[in-house]
Amino acid sequence: MPSPAGLSSLSTGRSLLFLVVAGIAWGTAGAAASLVFRISDMGPLALSFWRCVGGLGLLLGALALRRRSRIRTGSARVRAVEPRGRKALRILGTGIGLTVFQSAYFAAVQATGLAVGTVVTLGAGPVLIAVGARLLLGERIGAGGAAAVGGALAGLAVLVLGGGGAEVRPLGVAIAVLSAAGYAAITLLTRLLGRTGGSGDALATTTWAFAVGAVGLLPLALAEGLLPDTVAPLRLLALLLYVAAVPTALAYALYFAGAAVVRAATVSVIMLLEPVSAALIAVTLLDEHLTAATVAGTTLLLAAVTGLALAEARSARRPVTV
Repeated sequence: MPSPAGLSSLSTGRSLLFLVVAGIAWGTAGAAASLVFRISDMGPLALSFWRCVGGLGLLLGALALRRRSRIRTGSARVRAVEPRGRKALRILGTGIGLTVFQSAYFAAVQATGLAVGTVVTLGAGPVLIAVGARLLLGERIGAGGAAAVGGALAGLAVLVLGGGGAEVRPLGVAIAVLSAAGYAAITLLTRLLGRTGGSGDALATTTWAFAVGAVGLLPLALAEGLLPDTVAPLRLLALLLYVAAVPTALAYALYFAGAAVVRAATVSVIMLLEPVSAALIAVTLLDEHLTAATVAGTTLLLAAVTGLALAEARSARRPVTV
């Protein structure tokens, strides 16, 4: 796994490549979860707990490598001291948001399938962020943003009402929206703290957020069944290691490296690779069937997210008047 040290020295091309790999890697997390559910009785809370534990260990290693690299090259950064209360809020809030985000996502995949669960989660997330930013932070959505929100809601309606009970289950869609709410909460908290100079180190924040998630999930995972029954223990172990290493530690490290260089709107569009790759895996490898309504709803959602990203890009280029 590449060290995240020296992120600002990355070229734009390499940063884009990092984001592409991260998006595809994240898209495989739900597929791995589907396989875990097929070969064992492990539940989504236990799976999320083991992802937090494994990701925490690997991300701690990434932080240690970054620190060692900075010491060796003499490029240690001087950071402003963040007040303890704000730092605790940032880590605790991110930890709770991550826990809800990934636990509900795995539950949605279990309830309504990989393709629909991923598309709804990743499609509803930016919409909730746009609405939350308007209501809580006073950010303007604009005509393009409002149209994108409407398109996303239409996509969700098509998925739920036209997908058919065998392919799209309303309960699974509701859980996916809950997952999206966790993702939106993290983003809104980051924006809020960023306005007051409290954004902090993204990689370190995520590392300790996984520690918060592991602690919070432990009693729930114990109640659900921490050590599952399975007929293929080695395969289950390999899947758990994969979830911790590739779509967690590696993907987050690459994402932070790329996002430090590439514009936020561009990042949003590239991250559409996650639901697209998840849908392709679901259809080609997991034998999930997509109806015409499911495809139409998915297209509307992805188009809406693209519209939100373009609206953000236009807003960022618009000169500020005082």
